[in-house]
Amino acid sequence: MIDPALLPTLFLAHGSPMLALEGGAWGEAVSALGRRLPPLRGILVCSAHWEAADPFRLSSAEVPGVMHDFGGFPEALYTLDYPAPGAPDLATEAASLLRAAGLTAELDAQRPLDHGAWVPLRYLAPAANVPVVQLSLPRPRTPQLLLAAGRALAPLRQSGVLLLGSGGVVHNLRRLDWQDASGPQPWALAFQAWVRERLAAGDVAGLMDWRKAPGATECVPTSEHLDPLFVALGAAEAVPEPVYEGWQLGSLSLESYQFA
Repeated sequence: MIDPALLPTLFLAHGSPMLALEGGAWGEAVSALGRRLPPLRGILVCSAHWEAADPFRLSSAEVPGVMHDFGGFPEALYTLDYPAPGAPDLATEAASLLRAAGLTAELDAQRPLDHGAWVPLRYLAPAANVPVVQLSLPRPRTPQLLLAAGRALAPLRQSGVLLLGSGGVVHNLRRLDWQDASGPQPWALAFQAWVRERLAAGDVAGLMDWRKAPGATECVPTSEHLDPLFVALGAAEAVPEPVYEGWQLGSLSLESYQFA
């Protein structure tokens, strides 16, 4: 059991939406992590799939519901739900923490949970009985801004709130291997190894300069899937433990971390 006095922060890759139906070893690892968690007051998740113009936004509906924000998948995927309650009080508290740190934040009572939130939560908290608030990625943004947001939200870890970043270290939809026959490409392995080494060394400054890393152009054509890592890192600033290491379709990393 994880110490309830100070919850970890998480960075979970969410890969293809098909993970919601076929979680495989990744789903087993995330489910096992969920079983080790103590009872939670709430989950605050920053997903790659909510980008909005500045300021930070927090979902504040009593019942957020879900969106199926993808296309071209089997019909069964569009029938899935994750009926977790929302947490307007937690959204208000999180917004206050962001503002106290000099960041701008607003509540959004209309925003449902996108698949970057509900796909991993189906495994992490399958009963869907823990209140969930989603945090947006502002446009424009920098790693420094996201680290600052994570640091501002860190006190929630001491009051039963799990902070979760959901994205992917390597995420290039244009380079997918639909046969999943070749495994990850050398450029994907090089960039992921670089990120892993920086995290293990506690080299936050180096991570913020990720665009100079080997394979960065191919692995991160746009930053939204990597960016939630900086929120999770800012809330803990600790060397992570691996939750899962693996790949999907050649260019989707499922590497996931737990920050103590």
